[in-house]
Amino acid sequence: MLPYVDSPVESQEAFMSEQLWSSQRHRTAIGRVGLSVPARQAVVDLQLEPRMRVLDYGCGRGGDVRALQNIGLDVSGWDPVHHPGGDLKPAEIVLLTYVLNVIEDPAERRQTLLDAWNNTRSALVVSARLRWERNQIRGTEYGDGILTSRNTFQHLFAASELRDYVQETTGVRCLSAAPGIVYAFKSDEARLGYLARQITPEAGWLASQDVASAIAAVVDHLEHRGRLPNLEEMPQPIISLLGHLRTTELRRLAEQSADPLKVEESGKRTTLDTLLFLAVELFHGRGPASSLPLPVQLDIRAFFSSYAEACKRADRLLFKLRDDAYLRRAMTGSAAGKFTATALYVHRRAVHRLPTVLRLYEQCASIAAGRPEEWSVLKLRHQGRGASWLDYPAFDTDPHPRLASSYSVDLQTLKLSFLSYADSTNRPLLHRKHEFLAPDDPDVPKYQRLTAAEVRAGLYEETHLIGNEEGWERALARCGRALRGHRLVRRSDS
Repeated sequence: MLPYVDSPVESQEAFMSEQLWSSQRHRTAIGRVGLSVPARQAVVDLQLEPRMRVLDYGCGRGGDVRALQNIGLDVSGWDPVHHPGGDLKPAEIVLLTYVLNVIEDPAERRQTLLDAWNNTRSALVVSARLRWERNQIRGTEYGDGILTSRNTFQHLFAASELRDYVQETTGVRCLSAAPGIVYAFKSDEARLGYLARQITPEAGWLASQDVASAIAAVVDHLEHRGRLPNLEEMPQPIISLLGHLRTTELRRLAEQSADPLKVEESGKRTTLDTLLFLAVELFHGRGPASSLPLPVQLDIRAFFSSYAEACKRADRLLFKLRDDAYLRRAMTGSAAGKFTATALYVHRRAVHRLPTVLRLYEQCASIAAGRPEEWSVLKLRHQGRGASWLDYPAFDTDPHPRLASSYSVDLQTLKLSFLSYADSTNRPLLHRKHEFLAPDDPDVPKYQRLTAAEVRAGLYEETHLIGNEEGWERALARCGRALRGHRLVRRSDS
């Protein structure tokens, strides 16, 4: 590591004239009360468990270390300034949180990433600041970054650049978990396990204290997955309680108790989820069947004649993403979402209702770009190929929610873009909220009543003028109407 400069330079110009220099990196470390965004993402995505050892490499003031310890994880931290005596033993999960961007020397930056990788047994979580944050940093362009007036340095990554950089340095295929957050896995099994959890989250097992409740847990698994669990999938307490039963007897008891309609529907869903997983796996590189997570292997055995047959069907599904006509038919026939001349828009809580090919579309986009943490509406283009995650923070409470930000990826060029409307005085807004949801969503009737009232009042006569705040306010004034929650009322001054 380069030495830290503890005394301030007399001027930025004098500092920049030096050929060999280092910044005061320790000044970039901030105190945190809760988890950082990357640490929280890792907890959710990697399913960190108390028995796993976690190392925060470059932990700064140790906020993430304390927060992770508070939720029961075995965590240690190391930092060259704030915690130089920290435990540097290898760990299952290593966090490298906002470290790479503060290192001004490209060779040292790469070596730091390699050091973190070499301390990783299972997965490395790398995060860095991104280029769209440039307006938040005051400073002068220097080298491949920005030199600030506080004598700190920031190299801002493009979202795809960060993934490519980690991938090239570690030599393994990496996944973008979110903008500015990349996962690198030591094994294909670990990587595929993560992908499987993203597509088909594993349902928890019912608590079991006796034989009857253990059988009920097996029945619950059968109704949720469409097949009986294998012995290796069961928690040890259930195995102990049911160990005296032969497999055929357990099958008979479970099938007698299970709802056959639930089992049939779950079997269809698991089949489609398996195809989705295999198609996503091909998008990112497919391995042998033995590398797949055990539940996926068992799903293939239960619902397909062979792994080869499942892969062929998944390949056909992936190929359909290129077919414009097929994609449009899938969008127009979707049980959820608003179809327009250029794209389909669907609310976050209705994405699981999309046809499998459209869920694959979104999954491929998320692998390429990283799905943001905060978003409300998904946009999938059928003219060209691209996806956007749109954030309407007040979707549920605002009758016409305002757009806060948009994160997009063009799947043909892999170009990423981020737009923030935080400082805009004329933000885009939504109408006809019910169209973005599944028909059986409990909020749909309320939203439909509002839309019907607005149509009767003449508010949608000039739809091209009401897509932003100013145009919508003019339409309300013209029609003498105002909104009280999700009710349209007459204006008091009309």
